[in-house]
Amino acid sequence: MEYEWKPDEQGLLQILQLLKESQSPDTTTQRAVQQKLEQLNQYPDFNNYLIFVLTKLKSEDEPTRSLSGLILKNNVKAHFHNFPNGVTDFIKSECLNNIGDSSPLIRATVGILITTIASKGELQNWPDLLPKLCRLLDSEDYNTCEGAFGALQKICEDSAEILDSDVLDRPLNIMIPKFLQFFKHSSAKIRSHAVACVNQFIISRTQALMLHIDSFIENLFALAGDEEPEVRKNVCRALVMLLEVRMDRLLPHMISIVEYMLQRTQDQDENVALEACEFWLTLAEQPICKDVLCRHLAKLIPVLVNGMKYSEIDIILLKGDVEEDEAIPDSEQDIRPRFHRSRTVAQPHEEDRIEDDDDDDDDNDLDDDDTISDWNLRKCSAAALDVLANVFRDELLPHILPLLKELLFHHEWVVKESGILVLGAIAEGCMQGMIPYLPELIPHLIQCLSNKKALVRSITCWTLSRYAHWVVSQPPDTYLKPLMTELLKRILDSNKRVQEAACSAFATLEEEACTELVPYLAYILDTLVFAFSKYQHKNLLILYDAIGTLADSVGHHLNKPEYIQMLMPPLIQKWNMLKDEDKDLFPLLECLSSVATALQSGFLPYCEPVYQRCVNLVQKTLAQAMLHNAQPDQYEAPDKDFMIVALDLLSGLAEGLGGNIEQLVACSNILTLMYQCMQDKMPEVRQSSFALLGDLTKACFQHVKPCIADFMPILGTNLNPEFISVCNNATWAIGEISIQMGIEMQHYIPMVLHQLVEIINRPNTPKTLLENTAITIGRLGYVCPQEVAPMLQQFIRPWCTSLRNIRDNEEKDSAFRGICTMISVNPSGVVQDFIFFCDAVASWINPKDDLRDMFCKILHGFKNQVGDENWRRFSDQFPLPLKERLAAYYGV
Repeated sequence: MEYEWKPDEQGLLQILQLLKESQSPDTTTQRAVQQKLEQLNQYPDFNNYLIFVLTKLKSEDEPTRSLSGLILKNNVKAHFHNFPNGVTDFIKSECLNNIGDSSPLIRATVGILITTIASKGELQNWPDLLPKLCRLLDSEDYNTCEGAFGALQKICEDSAEILDSDVLDRPLNIMIPKFLQFFKHSSAKIRSHAVACVNQFIISRTQALMLHIDSFIENLFALAGDEEPEVRKNVCRALVMLLEVRMDRLLPHMISIVEYMLQRTQDQDENVALEACEFWLTLAEQPICKDVLCRHLAKLIPVLVNGMKYSEIDIILLKGDVEEDEAIPDSEQDIRPRFHRSRTVAQPHEEDRIEDDDDDDDDNDLDDDDTISDWNLRKCSAAALDVLANVFRDELLPHILPLLKELLFHHEWVVKESGILVLGAIAEGCMQGMIPYLPELIPHLIQCLSNKKALVRSITCWTLSRYAHWVVSQPPDTYLKPLMTELLKRILDSNKRVQEAACSAFATLEEEACTELVPYLAYILDTLVFAFSKYQHKNLLILYDAIGTLADSVGHHLNKPEYIQMLMPPLIQKWNMLKDEDKDLFPLLECLSSVATALQSGFLPYCEPVYQRCVNLVQKTLAQAMLHNAQPDQYEAPDKDFMIVALDLLSGLAEGLGGNIEQLVACSNILTLMYQCMQDKMPEVRQSSFALLGDLTKACFQHVKPCIADFMPILGTNLNPEFISVCNNATWAIGEISIQMGIEMQHYIPMVLHQLVEIINRPNTPKTLLENTAITIGRLGYVCPQEVAPMLQQFIRPWCTSLRNIRDNEEKDSAFRGICTMISVNPSGVVQDFIFFCDAVASWINPKDDLRDMFCKILHGFKNQVGDENWRRFSDQFPLPLKERLAAYYGV
């Protein structure tokens, strides 16, 4: 029997009144409306009124009817399982009967409602939905066909996975061939829907689509010249995805696809051009990129370069005509959330400064204008040029240099600006080939830093930062000094975008130049401190980063009374102004952590209030978390980043102040708090607490020692390489503890040794973790050789290979003493892999005398053991440098 429902006149008027009020801009009215809606949700047939207004009440205006449908959609999202059966059925049948409404707005609203119901698990409970919609596609009436397709497209977007599962008896086997028929439909809107529907199933390599892949591709090609931009956009999107999943099927047509994409990248419609431009980015990641593109570079490069100019709309959005805006406060939504990167302990390497394995520093990416619609043709073209430069290297230059000559010296600023962006985009890939031109280009760019257009000044900062490595490799007076002088002026620019670009570029320059900057410290600090008084909110956060990076780069050279006098007062002033709940504390705490580590004893006058506040932040966060866990509805979950950043600053203090932190630790409950942090469910909290444990172990072990019995089992359970950084810091802390504990470490070896040996033998373990694991195993063996040496054979080989590349330092020293001691306890453990031990020994530049004697003793002992003849045969396998080195240093 059909469900009959008629609205009550009074009720209907009341609901229409409410719908009218909800369109009012006044917030008080809005709030009243929200409350009223919540009350009405108590009535079972409230939703019948809403669907009635949407589908039946043709006398009302469309925006009101659509709004009624959208409120119903929100109710479906929130309360669908409470709807009475009759109401649900009424809504479903009304939707299907009105999918062909004559108004596009109402059709779209009904479509949104249908997909919302479908995604509430109702695809199973609404078995006639898909067959019915597919039947409606064949309707003679355009509105019905378009409405049904609109709904299907939304369902394909929202429920792609369940459509391709056994749950529904695989409807796609019917749907996909059906969609393909509509690629040739006379209406552009419907062609566009058809392609968009099929596109949902490419990336997941849906079986039903793979069966028809050739007919799909053929149909796409037929649409290549479609006059409707939306259709062309969907065709480009399809080809980009097919490049990732079915390259084999595109290869035979590759030349024509590349030519097509070249045209589309220049499409009059920017949305089409942007989709097409993604093609080059995706292609660059494919191994066949070089073969496919080499003969098209002459055409492609000018197209990409041309796409890198600001469009007129970009310039308006960026307020490109506003030169001075430094006095205008920032709007809060402009400030992007920052992510704090917790401390990871790493070893210094022979060839480089410490870099985390997982450290993808994004500061240097092609993201110079974050306020425009995030991703646009300019950024996509620049990113494509950047990746292609990395694929083709210097083979790109013959195509780029003639264009650059024209652009860089152009009289129109928009063109010149795009040339500077091009130069920055190719910096990484074409560096070698660019070197001969840099002596001429760098001075030209330094000149552009004072261009009268702010957008030219800001992009120039970025491009120069991409060549910082080369600048620093030249005599400092030639480029470094003039570049630094001009960049510092730009840090004080009157335009906020330029200030931001200059600050970021300067941070990159600091990382490259390190101690080269020491002679100019007074001058640098002068500028950075002056910027404090000048900057608005967003750029202050970047300024903290520039100061922290400076401290990391020059280290103890910062510890001079006159520098401390300049730098600390403004930092402490900001520190005192910020409340404990203010997220601006994050970058300030990170900055102070670097400064404390660099200043060492110079930080003493400031350490007590800083230490106290960090301990407080940790305590507050833990207390809030306990309340939330006990009564989640009563108390909000805390933002644990406050605790993480505070733990990291405490680590910085411990590292900088060393033994001087002892009194502060003595008078606080930090160890009790750490015991809780080490057991937090959030990995980053554990990671930072283990780093602090290691630093406090080095600084004041007398306070840590009473807790070791509680801490060690927790460290043992965190030796889980699934959480790389947690595992890394726990491993490092165990090593530091063992050095302090000495023979008393015996009791704890069983808690950790097996996990460490397992980790060092795991394939694909990141370099940093391998090195720290090897050092800790060595240190455990140094203090407890009897306990560790029996396992020697199970780790000696990976142990040697992971430590051969790190620089001579204290940690490497204690680890090698451990390995030598273990070899003397269990010499047979090393025999099979002795060549690896020889190689690791040879990696030392100058070991301390007694360590060199230990090496000598082992090498000669082995040689005497096997006899001269065997030793000669054995050492003939050595690469020549190894052979020469062992002979020269150890006489074997």
